[in-house]
Amino acid sequence: MADAHAKHHDYHLVNPSPWPLLASVGAFVMALGGVAWMQYLKGGSLPFFGLNLANPWLFFIGLVIVLYTMFGWWSDTIKEGREGYHTPVVSLHLRYGMIMFIASEVMFFVAWFWAYFDASLFPAEVHQVVRTEYTGGVWPPKSIEVLDPFHLPLYNTIILLLSGTTVTWAHHALLHDDRKGLISGLVLTVGLGVLFSFVQAYEYMHAPFAFKDSIYGATFFMATGFHGFHVFVGTIFLLVCLVRAMRGGMSKEKHFGFEAAAWYWHFVDVVWLFLFASIYIWGSVGATIAEGH
Repeated sequence: MADAHAKHHDYHLVNPSPWPLLASVGAFVMALGGVAWMQYLKGGSLPFFGLNLANPWLFFIGLVIVLYTMFGWWSDTIKEGREGYHTPVVSLHLRYGMIMFIASEVMFFVAWFWAYFDASLFPAEVHQVVRTEYTGGVWPPKSIEVLDPFHLPLYNTIILLLSGTTVTWAHHALLHDDRKGLISGLVLTVGLGVLFSFVQAYEYMHAPFAFKDSIYGATFFMATGFHGFHVFVGTIFLLVCLVRAMRGGMSKEKHFGFEAAAWYWHFVDVVWLFLFASIYIWGSVGATIAEGH
């Protein structure tokens, strides 16, 4: 009887898990909360079965659910790896999964770039849609003063490029069993990620335009804001790797969690370079630069 239930394959059949369902619920609540928050900021309402959901709290409830799911799911995955379930076949499929996830993220950002270029390349009448009243027939719109791309945006570009260097240093240190270099590289990467977020928050607070003022503000904040959210997620991802490294976890033979975090971080870097080149630099050509920004 024991042989009948013995495992004769390299695959890992996971136990029933609550995380996929909880992740879906958290993502839905956070997305709905984002819409509710936007309605709240513009003074609108979001009626739902007699309730007005236009407030920022729904977003943060969803965020807490997502963060809790990330903690629980990653903890289970780490535990499975320690118990020997991550065979070469399973490890390969984990890599395929991360590659597919990043590919889906690429298409997610394609949507925001598409919206930005559609509005900027066709600021006047196009496809029976009159945009002149919103843009003045030019891009950026006549009433918009834009941010200086070679001020805070350039500073943040340097920060992210440096963070890409430090995370690569940490990876090479791990491959050479240099635990001190691994921890130092991750500390610097996490610190740079936090610094980037603070600089972007400062930029948002002092931006000479608002989300609801124009199509320029809407496309700008959606594209750069979602990137900022990805920086936040990536920073948490790397912070988890840092805590594991400080506790003696991960080895040069088995460290897919760190590889996945590094891939994600490099993806965030590349997306920012496209944002910086297209929205900040190209989008400011011929525009009025706001003083002190």
